[in-house]
Amino acid sequence: MILRIGIPEILLASAGLILVVALVVWAVRHTRRKSPEELERARRLEVNRRGRLVTGQVLDFVEPPPGKDHPCLITYNYQVAGVAYESSQDISALPNVVKVARRAAGQSVNLKYDPKRPTNSILACEQWSCIPELGGANKKDEPLPAASDGKVGRP
Repeated sequence: MILRIGIPEILLASAGLILVVALVVWAVRHTRRKSPEELERARRLEVNRRGRLVTGQVLDFVEPPPGKDHPCLITYNYQVAGVAYESSQDISALPNVVKVARRAAGQSVNLKYDPKRPTNSILACEQWSCIPELGGANKKDEPLPAASDGKVGRP
């Protein structure tokens, strides 16, 4: 049996193909990309979910001068499988952690790292913190209660 395709079938198939291509182009262009803040929050939560605990030490806390829009950084070091790592975390998005982190320099802490990428580590996230004043009552990865301003953390 010979299949005969006429001009109407070819035009219909072409129109369908053009429609599909147009929809794909529109979807790619209009898909919202995550902001750097959203990507960092997702990273923190993923390390919290998958991470393993290791002991480290807080080295320094760097806070921007008043009126400046710079990150609050907490620097720490730790060892995994005999390899020493030094890292820092921007905790600006965790205001209740910032309050306690000012006093954390020099303290030994338990932090979480990604077992597949030990360089990927956190001291705190929206659901967990290793800083003793915050982490003492939160040893079982219980969520931190919401603060009065709607942000997560200790009051």
